[in-house]
Amino acid sequence: MSILGNAANTKGKILLIDDEAEVREVLRLHLESDKYNVIEAADGEEGVTLMKSGSNLLQVGLIICDIRMPKVNGIETIDYLKQNAPSIPVIVVTGYPDSDLAVSLLKKGVKDYLVKPIEKVKLLAKVAEVLASPQEFNYV
Repeated sequence: MSILGNAANTKGKILLIDDEAEVREVLRLHLESDKYNVIEAADGEEGVTLMKSGSNLLQVGLIICDIRMPKVNGIETIDYLKQNAPSIPVIVVTGYPDSDLAVSLLKKGVKDYLVKPIEKVKLLAKVAEVLASPQEFNYV
């Protein structure tokens, strides 16, 4: 299939950042089953590098990011992404729920905070909801 054919069969590009390979695989399979194009990063550092490469900064429509990761953690990653790509929505996924952290992330502009394990239906519904919302553009 051609590149254009592949693009026509996908709903959009999602960057998935999580240090647990099994979690990334499950989330990727869920998203791909609903025709999303998924790029994976094993930690925040790799996620930031991927966003800087090619045209990802322009083409990624959503970022799903874990919080507790080696090298560059989720908070640092989200801070960087919100500073450099403020219009791209972010959904946080974590295995360690913390209501204070959730509130602080939502104040930073994170769209939602999901606790692992995440049911496929809930994930896909939240992704569709966030992608259907108007993007917020912050011009400096």
